[in-house]
Amino acid sequence: MEEQDFFAADDVIAAYSRAEAIADGVLVDVTQTAKEAGIRFPCAMTAAAWETCVAWSDADTQAQGVPQDEVGRLWDILMVLRHTARTTDGDE
Repeated sequence: MEEQDFFAADDVIAAYSRAEAIADGVLVDVTQTAKEAGIRFPCAMTAAAWETCVAWSDADTQAQGVPQDEVGRLWDILMVLRHTARTTDGDE
């Protein structure tokens, strides 16, 4: 039986680009901050990940009594990404 390439160009039914996902709000582009954190590749995160891990408001600070902001939370995530990328051997 012949192997089938499931990603062959003529089998594509629809395509949704990174730019379209960012424009639609499905992805949040964090490339600039990632560059500042030493990550050389374009970076984006899903809107759901942003809402869960980065989004922070004054009401959150008042409710939890912990002063944080989105810039700092994003920076922390990108630092963990950078560290993990540098220390992972690729077999995981």
